[in-house]
Amino acid sequence: MQANIQFDEVDAGILTALSADSRRSYADVASEVGLSTAAVHERVKKMVERGVIERFSLRVDPARLGLHFTAFVAIRNDGGVHCREVAPRLRELPEVLELHSVAGEYDFLAKIRTTHARALEDVLYAIKAIPGVARTISTVVLNTEFEERPLRWPATGAPPAP
Repeated sequence: MQANIQFDEVDAGILTALSADSRRSYADVASEVGLSTAAVHERVKKMVERGVIERFSLRVDPARLGLHFTAFVAIRNDGGVHCREVAPRLRELPEVLELHSVAGEYDFLAKIRTTHARALEDVLYAIKAIPGVARTISTVVLNTEFEERPLRWPATGAPPAP
């Protein structure tokens, strides 16, 4: 990626609009940010080329698919196997939606969705069976106030260049 990426308030406005709904037409975004459709298309193309926009994605309602149970699981490495060897094994579990390497008492924080508590128990057994996993601690989500929040830049200006 380039070191000197120019990024201004118009680019921030385009990202804000598309992060809320990536299916919006460039014409709609253009009218919001005060550019022509062609100019928005060109700016989006450049942001994709520079790696600012990694991909356009689809958001699915997990509850409509029966995934009503969410938990965050902190995972501690046993010290014998390097964390980099544990992460690929966790990626293989389809219930693990996110995995973050963290500092502190635990090495990873995983977001897990399942159909019910018993299914979470099965996932926890699978995690604990991975060589290098010493222990887990789970926090069950009672209610989700918001998640996957659209990107919104402050009105005070554009973000610093990545």
